[in-house]
Amino acid sequence: MGLFTQIVMFVLIISILVILHELGHFIPAKYFKTKVEKFYLFFDVKFSLLKKKIGDTEYGIGWLPLGGYVKIAGMIDESMDKEQMKEEPKPWEFRSKPAWQRLIIMLGGVIVNFLLAWIIYTFLLFNNGDTYIPSSSLKYGIEVDSIGEKLGLRTGDKILKVDGKEAKRFNDAILDIILGDDITVNRDGKEITMPITAEGKKEVFQTQGRNFMSYRSKAAIAVVGDSSIAKTAGIMAGDEIVGVDGKEVIYWDEFRSIIGNSTNKNLDIAIRRDGQIRNLNLTVPKEGAIGVQLDIEDLRVNDSYGFFEAIPAGFTKTIKVLTDQIRQFKVIFNSDTGAYKQVKGPIGIVEMMPKSWDWTFFWSFMAMFSVWLAFLNILPIPALDGGHVMFLLYEMISGKAPSEKVLERGQIVGFVILMGLMLVIFGNDIWNIIKRFI
Repeated sequence: MGLFTQIVMFVLIISILVILHELGHFIPAKYFKTKVEKFYLFFDVKFSLLKKKIGDTEYGIGWLPLGGYVKIAGMIDESMDKEQMKEEPKPWEFRSKPAWQRLIIMLGGVIVNFLLAWIIYTFLLFNNGDTYIPSSSLKYGIEVDSIGEKLGLRTGDKILKVDGKEAKRFNDAILDIILGDDITVNRDGKEITMPITAEGKKEVFQTQGRNFMSYRSKAAIAVVGDSSIAKTAGIMAGDEIVGVDGKEVIYWDEFRSIIGNSTNKNLDIAIRRDGQIRNLNLTVPKEGAIGVQLDIEDLRVNDSYGFFEAIPAGFTKTIKVLTDQIRQFKVIFNSDTGAYKQVKGPIGIVEMMPKSWDWTFFWSFMAMFSVWLAFLNILPIPALDGGHVMFLLYEMISGKAPSEKVLERGQIVGFVILMGLMLVIFGNDIWNIIKRFI
């Protein structure tokens, strides 16, 4: 049932985004009296699952779920309809319209994707507010694992800046570090700026960034497992660890490290309970765990927004997501980071979906993916909207349209590039599945 929910959620999100993107082309095309021959969700290679002709347009659902398209008369696109282009231009064809109208038609899909994200983020902020952890609330700094250390960080560091910009939010700082070039921290009272190495980023991407950095907490116990070594020794929920074998312990990472390195050893544990210090004795089992869980201090805050406050905040959020995605491209195309190996296709994205329905995730993911589609489609690659826009801008600036041969060859080159990228992405998905069974 969980996998079914994941697939349904992914297909629904993609379907909505594709339909709205294509509507972004369809509506201005119809407004400028341009004939739209087809409007399809997914691709109808050789045949379609459903189709119905209404007026001049055939509406349908294809069998190949790799996007969708509108086929506009008199336009060199993925259909490569050369026969139509050999005929004399008709008034209702794309090629007969002024360049500025053609530009609006081609930009329509990207504009809709951007506006959709803005609207979703506006309503999410209005309904849910914005929950985050202020960096200033991390009294004890950060805690990092071996991956975080390879980035140059140390447990106890306090993050001040990333790429020279103040790190106000701990949540954002994690992504900024992965995408950034340098980081400034307060370490033992000294301000240190250091580069974020590609080698360190490679380690992060290989583990998909799992918990390489969290915030540091005191060694306070929240849960003691039934029949655990800790419970037998007398440790209780609410206790605070203050020492082990006469050595002072303040932070959870210190206590965890001592326990992990003391298998089969007898330890004297000093705890603070109700303001008094007590000493307890236990032997660490070979598993290196005694059955306790950390009392995590909830440092999150929530900023609430009225509707009219949420509108500019939603726009700012959309721009932030767009900027982060542009920065991700820089990291992905740096082969030293190995980030390209973690690019996910449909299979990988389905695995990211929650196994039970979550509307907040649904809308958040749709907004993020809508921005992603807008960014990808505006890239100046022939066969994408950005490729058509590139040729149109050339025509508007030079006063001369590119020849049909140039447009056809550009479409073919763009198609080959896109197919190559899709093979790499699908290959990554399949390889990641195979690795689980090796």
